[in-house]
Amino acid sequence: VIESRRGADPATSNTARLFAKGTDKIAQKLGEEAVEAVIEGVRGRKKDLALESADLLYHLLVLWADRGVKPADVWQALSDREGISGIDEKKRRKPD
Repeated sequence: VIESRRGADPATSNTARLFAKGTDKIAQKLGEEAVEAVIEGVRGRKKDLALESADLLYHLLVLWADRGVKPADVWQALSDREGISGIDEKKRRKPD
């Protein structure tokens, strides 16, 4: 659905509007939604956390699409970590 909105009318599609504004705006919105999810996580309001989490995931999916990352790429990265502690996994990452 997100990919199909790339060329849609920004006046009628929030996703198209985000694509039109570019990567910086998409990333900014993702950051804003992350902060809102953290706030609701601390407040402990389950319903509001679920709503903010949905917004966070949506903006993450838009960023992935914008940068050409497929969900399968992320699932593969997670699969590659299976059976490895988080500490060990971070140690083996190479800085760019």
